[in-house]
Amino acid sequence: MTDAPSGRRRGSVVVVGGGVGGLAAAIRLAAAGHPVTLFERNDEFGGKLGVRRRDGYCFDTGPSLITLPSVFEELFAAAGRRLHDHVELIELSPQFRYHWPDGTTRDMPGRPAADAAHVDQLDRFLAAGDAMWDVSERTFFAGAMSGPLSLARRMRSPRDLTTIRPFTTLHSFARRQLDDPQLVQWASRYATYSGSSPFRAPATLACIPAIEARYGCWYSRGGLGVLRDAIVELARAVGVELVARADVARIRLHPTRSRPIPMTCHQVTVATQVRGVELSDGTFHPADIVIANVDADHLYGDLLPDPKALRRVRRAPRSTSGLAILAGVTGATEGLAHHNVWFSADYQREFAQLTAGEPADDPTVYACVSSITDPSQAPVGHENWFILVNTPPRPDRVPREYADLVLDRLAARGVDLAGRVEFTEVITPADIEARFRSRGGAIYGSSSDGKRAAFLRPGNRGSCRGLYLAGGSSHPGGGLPLVLMSARIVADMIAADGW
Repeated sequence: MTDAPSGRRRGSVVVVGGGVGGLAAAIRLAAAGHPVTLFERNDEFGGKLGVRRRDGYCFDTGPSLITLPSVFEELFAAAGRRLHDHVELIELSPQFRYHWPDGTTRDMPGRPAADAAHVDQLDRFLAAGDAMWDVSERTFFAGAMSGPLSLARRMRSPRDLTTIRPFTTLHSFARRQLDDPQLVQWASRYATYSGSSPFRAPATLACIPAIEARYGCWYSRGGLGVLRDAIVELARAVGVELVARADVARIRLHPTRSRPIPMTCHQVTVATQVRGVELSDGTFHPADIVIANVDADHLYGDLLPDPKALRRVRRAPRSTSGLAILAGVTGATEGLAHHNVWFSADYQREFAQLTAGEPADDPTVYACVSSITDPSQAPVGHENWFILVNTPPRPDRVPREYADLVLDRLAARGVDLAGRVEFTEVITPADIEARFRSRGGAIYGSSSDGKRAAFLRPGNRGSCRGLYLAGGSSHPGGGLPLVLMSARIVADMIAADGW
């Protein structure tokens, strides 16, 4: 394909990995005129945005929530389409129902009478989060990062730095803003959106509840698999060649002239350029550009062995993993919402155990029961329970039997599913590690734990010319909106690099 104004040939692109970040990058580049081929080693595209169907039940096995729908609209618009022509989004109210061991239940971000004394505090907390988001959107999320200076250059004044509070932990900030311990626990939970600990992650993550309050929490009718399928079809519509069951074994290089390329926190002189990829069957596919939508540990450990780059990747703290239970449940559960959280009695102990590499003995339990909103997701008179708890990225420490403890803890909180469960399926950290080649089963690659964590996460420019990183393992991080941002950043970089 050619660039219409100049007749210049667009660089050919291979995307390694068919997760949402890889799909989004492929869509943007194909829409810009690049020939794009995407290889996915599994049977399905979409990566962690997975779906499991069984006996009339449907479960979203990865992301279960849509925030910042404008980011999805922007992706479809880049390809000349409208998101809402393909996906029906439903705004959830309540967004979440939270439960504490003492029997307290709160719908957030509602304003129940019991919280009247805390309304002003909540408003101030969310206003601070709003300000954090406004600064972060035009700095951290605006483009590629090659170290703290990249962030500093985008700031308008020193006040921006004090607004995002990178040197205060989320838990400490919540304690200063909210005098109700339960609301502090609620606010602290948002660290888990990046697989992090609220006792180590920066207060900047307070922008997440503010985003949910400002832009809403959404569900795609028919399940998030409908959104996934719409993105896959969009890729096909703009000409991306999608190849499933194609395992990329190596990224091949050839020498080129040396030139400095900015990477995370340093400059690296690169004397190589990508030539393409080699599949596990030995087939070689040439490409000018390779986009790695894989865990950076797998990239530099296996696909493009680079000990120095791998050491840099492993300096970043790994995110948590998780154990999930898919349960088909008969009957209706009283007091259930679409999204539910049952908090542990001691949040600090829970995360101390996770940080120490041990599964918590009293884990916080999250459950998505989308049949509450969308009856098509379960047989009539039944519920589809997707239950998730955080675990350390240590498959050897989280056996499948840990699911029994999780169900016991849920029963102790007053939700005993015994006798109502038609079947259960368990997804362990070992399963996550095997399916996504994410070391330890870390769901988000690296976490946000620590003051420098954001700058330790792999950047979007790889260790050689023509190599770029997209998806949750690279800047700006994990979660559906962020991986779409990574795709936009990569597409902009490729255009700026003259491809």
